[in-house]
Amino acid sequence: MIKRKLEQYIEKRMFSGKAILLFGPRQTGKTTLLEHLLSKRSEKALVLSGDEPDVREFLPHATSTYLKNLIGKNQIIFIDGAQRIPDIGLVIKLITDKIKHAQVVATGSSALELAGHTKEHLTGRKYEYFLYPFSFAELAGHYGLLEEKRNLEHRLIYGCYPEIVCSNGDEKELLKLLTSSYLYKDLLMLDQIKKPLLLENLLKALALQVGSEVSFNELSQLVGANKDTVTKYIDLLEKVFVIFRLPALRRNARNELKKSRKIYFYDNGIRNAVIGDFKPIALRNDAGALWENFVISERMKYIAYENIEAGCYFWRTTQQQEIDYVEESDGIFHAFEFKWKNTGKAKISKTFTRNYPNNTFDIITPENYQTFLEP
Repeated sequence: MIKRKLEQYIEKRMFSGKAILLFGPRQTGKTTLLEHLLSKRSEKALVLSGDEPDVREFLPHATSTYLKNLIGKNQIIFIDGAQRIPDIGLVIKLITDKIKHAQVVATGSSALELAGHTKEHLTGRKYEYFLYPFSFAELAGHYGLLEEKRNLEHRLIYGCYPEIVCSNGDEKELLKLLTSSYLYKDLLMLDQIKKPLLLENLLKALALQVGSEVSFNELSQLVGANKDTVTKYIDLLEKVFVIFRLPALRRNARNELKKSRKIYFYDNGIRNAVIGDFKPIALRNDAGALWENFVISERMKYIAYENIEAGCYFWRTTQQQEIDYVEESDGIFHAFEFKWKNTGKAKISKTFTRNYPNNTFDIITPENYQTFLEP
């Protein structure tokens, strides 16, 4: 089993008087992670699944007395697929407040679903964690750095979902199934999604613009929808961990872009499945975009798992001066350019250094990217 970074953090929070909520996309290994964690512990555990109709029926109406009888001497209450259970936030609150010997651990497939059900009731009563597809650090820790670097082109094309990483030649078929169920079926079950074809066209448009600035006005014209609808759908796609946006850094220079943003996919395989392109790197004209999406999404995992406080941006001026990625921490601006082929020509903009004098600059290539993605 590939060890997950979050395991150590969740273990430290067990029996600290708060519920533990584990969010993340479907098929990232949330259930597997918690089952592994429970298998190492000596406490008795009660496992409840939101897939079970009777659990969805009786749990929302349970009183604290009923819950005490249900839980009995069990010390860990594992609620899998908790977002499917109505009023689950109130249930977890009752257990946390009234049954002091019990530790609640719950999973949810999206922040939109589970967080919406728990936010009001669990303020100050929960620890939240987010599990993404395998990170570079997790895979390098399991396979070894040399072997994982050898797998780089495979990761750029097929991504890092556990089922894909552990498959044996079935990556295309599995990604198509994953995309169909995870992106379309699950998202279309949300009340906010009224136009399935629009969602599909929007995802394709975003996939084709990875690494480029995204204009919501242009997207709305491209997919034939108003800007408010496009903005709403993009917000939903962020909440279910399909995509994330990177804003423009704008502090000092008048000519810095004000309201621009880039949008990336959390997983390269999902991005390629959306556009149906699994050609090898040598036959593609988007290798640079794939490389940029990979290293930035991996950096987001690294920041989340290492609990790093940092502002994340790209930088560009109206004169087309630009930097792929800027990370601000402790008053220092760390600037990065991402080059699939290292020509050694990238230089930091003088406009940037003049306006942000406390800076560092690095070029990230396939030769040195491990320094950007490992603690």
